[in-house]
Amino acid sequence: MHISDGVLSAPVIAAGWAITIIFLLVTFRLKMKESDMVEEIPKFSVMTAAFFVASLIHLPMGPTSVHPMLNGLVGIVLGPMAYVAMFVGLILQAFLFQHGGVTTIGINAALVGIPAIIVFYLFKRGYDRGISEKLLGLVCGGLAIGLSALLLVIVLISTGQEFLGLAQVAAVAHLPLILIEGILTGTIVAYIAKVKPELLPVQMKK
Repeated sequence: MHISDGVLSAPVIAAGWAITIIFLLVTFRLKMKESDMVEEIPKFSVMTAAFFVASLIHLPMGPTSVHPMLNGLVGIVLGPMAYVAMFVGLILQAFLFQHGGVTTIGINAALVGIPAIIVFYLFKRGYDRGISEKLLGLVCGGLAIGLSALLLVIVLISTGQEFLGLAQVAAVAHLPLILIEGILTGTIVAYIAKVKPELLPVQMKK
């Protein structure tokens, strides 16, 4: 999912940074109004570390890669702050391990961050309608990967038709990951609901 430097066109890179900057500014503004950000630091740190470690395990695929992301889980737990957490994780990976590009941090953050925010709101809505947290975790975990893969395909094709073949291969390569992350996220969310329900964005039913 990480796109390397020198692959994307300048307009796509610029669009990625513009999207990421907007999301970061809006997220910080909303979070500062809702709660004390200092209290969120431990949870933020743990989820950033989870994303950082999971996405280091990767299979190179030309100018991009396929790897676990846990962006569905990070999104469910952190909500909009998931975008910030994964942005930080991507910066650390790029500078410490040369995993992913530096100029493409903005677009890479959008690829994983936007789906994370989407599944956060889907999780909340689904739980309010009586759907179990385990099933929601399974669906949201898989959906986050699927949406990220879709965005990756769009970004690659937007850069040039020469990437069409790679985009198709990348889309197929992410199919097993959708199932794996769905099961993993569902299991973890169900466990969190039992032992630490306050980490989830819902008022657990008694």
